[in-house]
Amino acid sequence: MSHEYIALLMFSTLMLMLVSGQRVFGAVGFVAALSALLLWGGSGAAEMPFNASISLLNWYPLLTLPLFIYMGYMLSESGIASDLYRMLHVWMGSLNGGLAIGTIVLMIAISAMNGLSVAGMAIGTSIALPEMLKRKYDKIMVTGVIQAGSSLGIMVPPSIVLVLYGMIARQPVSQLWLAGVGPGLLLAGLFVVYIVIRCKLQPELGPPLAIEERQMSWKEKFRLLGAGILPLVIIFSVTGLFMMGVTSLVESSAVGAAAATIAALVKKRLTRKVMDTTLHMTLSVSCMFMWIILAALCFGAVFDGLGAVRAIEILFLEKWGLGPWQVLIMMQISYIVMGMFLDDTAMLIIVAPLYIPLIISLGFNPIWYGVLYTVTCQIAYMTPPFGYNLFLMKAMAPPEISLMDIYKSIIPFVLLMIIGLALIMTFPQIAMWLPNLYFGK
Repeated sequence: MSHEYIALLMFSTLMLMLVSGQRVFGAVGFVAALSALLLWGGSGAAEMPFNASISLLNWYPLLTLPLFIYMGYMLSESGIASDLYRMLHVWMGSLNGGLAIGTIVLMIAISAMNGLSVAGMAIGTSIALPEMLKRKYDKIMVTGVIQAGSSLGIMVPPSIVLVLYGMIARQPVSQLWLAGVGPGLLLAGLFVVYIVIRCKLQPELGPPLAIEERQMSWKEKFRLLGAGILPLVIIFSVTGLFMMGVTSLVESSAVGAAAATIAALVKKRLTRKVMDTTLHMTLSVSCMFMWIILAALCFGAVFDGLGAVRAIEILFLEKWGLGPWQVLIMMQISYIVMGMFLDDTAMLIIVAPLYIPLIISLGFNPIWYGVLYTVTCQIAYMTPPFGYNLFLMKAMAPPEISLMDIYKSIIPFVLLMIIGLALIMTFPQIAMWLPNLYFGK
């Protein structure tokens, strides 16, 4: 059997195991280990997981994962993140659709704290969704806003998804973080403009708060403003220290974790329950990422040994005669298909060994491509009928919100994200202007 067919068999077996519900690290590691054993025998195959383990332990920046995850869960579990929504509730509630706009900001902030869109959606459904439904917001508008807003959190620093991409693609995390800022703001701006126009045309979708709810002294309003801005100050100070060169990536994550803990302590919310939950969730998510990366390294090593990257190049460029942009579009379409069944981490570790070397050989910037990957994954998450986020929302939403409501809610936001993706592809400087400016390229 040729190497091309072996690589295709590995990929199809992996997809079959993932679709059948197997854990990502188990499926990836099993296919990698079995393929290595069949191809190179016991002695050669045994070295691969060992070498992957050593590579993993030598990745000093990997220490950032548990620290950033801890920071996010500490801010969320201690209730500091919910202060942000209370501030937005008061300051923006007088506008038509004001709570929906505030929820977009909340989802971005909370998802950015954890680097995971699921975290933002979980808190959004527990905090923002009941508040908006109680104030007669349209349920379809509400569910779409929460899903769209939570998807943007992994675009802005400190994004764990971009940290993982940087590690696997061997690209500087600082440039990836800066590259995500412009596209994140672009998509957020498109969402806000849509909400404002839609609620202006149909005020019943997002009515303003009642006057009695908005009556509050300026002193109280500014007190809420300070409390709500605290989590944002922590996030941006961590990123700012790193960008200014005061701290390294690992040191900035430690500063963030310490700042979140001190903030919870000062606000007298650092209880035993909060600490137990934060540490438990941090350990659980961190271990999941570690096992996934370890399995991905083994899988990538087998692919490299087979020469699969070169085989893909020959197939796309020589046999099919595709141009660079056609190959890029095919890659994005494959993400949308896979995103119906897998999360962003699983997609990254499956295709990174194939796509990233090909992207570089085609002359595309891997930093820019990391942004495209992130946006496309979020589109895939929200694409009916099998989008990953759609079913998460159904599991978290109250019974009166049906799956069909969730399908309807996301259509305009998916269309806006496709427009945003097309703009980023057409005008790469949307992503690259800030890193080029900062690093003097």
